[in-house]
Amino acid sequence: MEAEDDATGTMIEEEDICVNGAVLDGDSQRHRPIISREQLDVEAYAALYSGRTKITRLLFIAEKTGVASMQLEVLRMAYDEIKKGENTQLFREVVAKIDGRLGPNYGPDNGWADAVDRRAEVRKEKLENELNAYRTNLIKESIRMGYNDFGDFFYAHGHLGEAFKNYVRTRDYCTTSKHIIHMCLNAILVGIEMGQFTHVTSYVSKAEQSQDTSDAITIAKLRCAAGLAHLEGRKYKLAARKFLETGPELGNNYTEVIAPQDVATYGGLCALASFDRAELKCKVIDNSNFKSFLELVPEIRELINDFYTSHYASCLEYLGNLKTNLLLDIHLHDHVETLYEQIRNKALIQYTHPFVSVDLHMMANAFNTTVTCLEKELEALITNDQIQARIDSHNKILYARHADLRKGTFQRVLQTGCEFDREVRAMLLRANLVKHDYNLRAARKHGNL
Repeated sequence: MEAEDDATGTMIEEEDICVNGAVLDGDSQRHRPIISREQLDVEAYAALYSGRTKITRLLFIAEKTGVASMQLEVLRMAYDEIKKGENTQLFREVVAKIDGRLGPNYGPDNGWADAVDRRAEVRKEKLENELNAYRTNLIKESIRMGYNDFGDFFYAHGHLGEAFKNYVRTRDYCTTSKHIIHMCLNAILVGIEMGQFTHVTSYVSKAEQSQDTSDAITIAKLRCAAGLAHLEGRKYKLAARKFLETGPELGNNYTEVIAPQDVATYGGLCALASFDRAELKCKVIDNSNFKSFLELVPEIRELINDFYTSHYASCLEYLGNLKTNLLLDIHLHDHVETLYEQIRNKALIQYTHPFVSVDLHMMANAFNTTVTCLEKELEALITNDQIQARIDSHNKILYARHADLRKGTFQRVLQTGCEFDREVRAMLLRANLVKHDYNLRAARKHGNL
């Protein structure tokens, strides 16, 4: 390969001397062990979450996994978790999915369900009477609390639409910024559960405009919610920025929505897919706050470092090992293929950038693929103008296609000359018009008419 004099400096830092995608910094780096592909530990995974999102994530895994033993395990855990709450509708759905496969202890429990429904009717009637009394007395704080209690009631029983309506109704009775933020966080929580991310974006904005958003935990929650909304909208760069801005104060304070490990995974993958090399270094690798999240997911930390140091085969192997489990993530599963494609394309572009010519055999080895598959990928990138190059299919060499600097200089000079000529002619025309008093005579003639 022939490296260009003016390109290699922008591609590789001084301490990272790169040859063909491999950094020459010792065997320990080059032969770093790859974490093997392992089946998701659903028990440890479920322990990261709380509330309704724990159940919905377990049910999502049950729906998507092709492993029968894992499906039964998550259904068992979902069954146990639901019985700690009051959502009888979801309980019946889980019982139908289990279909007797877990034995009599995990079958229909009509006695429990009927008792919960009876308590719910009594509780609902009590809340209605209290709210009517508060509205009669016109006590704003009591009315706000009444609607909030109704929202909590409907949320606990799985009626998300009604819960959202009641949480939003508290807005007219909020008297402090703290009340507004509380209302927004409730609306955001239900919006995420319903998949209504337009509502999430709207209420994140309302909360950020509040005067009392100095609490670090609240700010972290809002950034996570905004990141999820951008992720759902496939705005990966905006999503990455929000997750990267999330402070370590988040901790386990938002497990009803997202775990700290998710912040590292979502933020890291979105950053790899959308950030350039300088942004990756500045905003991810050197980000002290985000490092605390990356420490929780070593695979994401290692693949980001491998990508930056041009260990592409290692980076892509990490991605391959993680893919099965990422496809079981309720928020990320729809984006895995797109993110992986963008990350791989960026790696190919970054690899070819500093060179005038590239041996496809060596490049295929660096990416752990075949020359035939590599050619097809490069052809697609060249067709989309993402790589300015041409392929010598016979000799299996990629040649960079650089602009003719001399031709470009002459074209700019010619354009400048034409613009100067046009400006001079316009100036001479104007001078002659003024000299012969043309404008004045034309104005007088028009006035006489």
